[in-house]
Amino acid sequence: MSKTSIALVDDHRLFRQGIASLINTFSDYEVLFEAGSGEEFCNKVSQKFKPKIVLLDLNMPTLSGQQTSEWIRKNHPDIYIIVLSMDGDAETVISMIKTGIKGYLLKDSDPLEFKTALDAVTNDNVYFPPFAARYMAESFNKPDENIKLNNREKDFLKLASSELTYKEIADKMCVSSRTVDGYRDTLFVKLNVKNRVGLVLYAIKNKLIEL
Repeated sequence: MSKTSIALVDDHRLFRQGIASLINTFSDYEVLFEAGSGEEFCNKVSQKFKPKIVLLDLNMPTLSGQQTSEWIRKNHPDIYIIVLSMDGDAETVISMIKTGIKGYLLKDSDPLEFKTALDAVTNDNVYFPPFAARYMAESFNKPDENIKLNNREKDFLKLASSELTYKEIADKMCVSSRTVDGYRDTLFVKLNVKNRVGLVLYAIKNKLIEL
C-alpha cells in the first residue's frame, strides 16, 4: 500500500524537523520534501514531484502562507492544504478557508488531532477544530434567501458536510456516483463555490447542518 506524500512548508527548520519526525511514526504517511518558504515550495513542486498534502505555515518570507495557498489552488488544485500555524484569530482563519484549504491546526495541537486531520483530508474530507468551526458559523450567519435548492440538493449538501466520501454519499442517496457528481457540480455553480469546503460553509451559513 502506497503512503500519502506530504510537503512541509515552514521557515523554522527545527519545527519542520519535529513535524517530519512525527510523520515518520505514522505508517501510512511520508515526507516528500521540505521547504523553508512559499517561494521555495513553488520552485520545488512539479507534476512529477508533487505531494498529496501540504502542511503550510502562514508567516513566511517572500510568499506568505495565503499567497502560497492561492498559488497552489491556481497551479495544482489537486493538492490538499492543511494550515499549521500559531495564528488562531478569526480573520486569519476565515481568510485562509476562503482560499480553499482542507484543514487548519494550531502548532500546539495534540499529535492525535494532527493524525486525525491528516486522515480526514487524505479521504477527501475537511478538518477544522471547534474554534475554526465557530468562526465559520459566526462569519456566515446570514442565510442566502435568493438561492433556492430542491430537496435532493439539500440532502446531498447535508451529506457532503459529513465525513462521507462522494461514493458513500451516492450509496446513501441510492443513486450513481455520476448523479452525485452532477449534484456537486450544479451546486458549485448555483452557490458560486469551488470546492467541498465551500459547500460546508454554505450549509453552516444557511443552518442546514448544526455544529
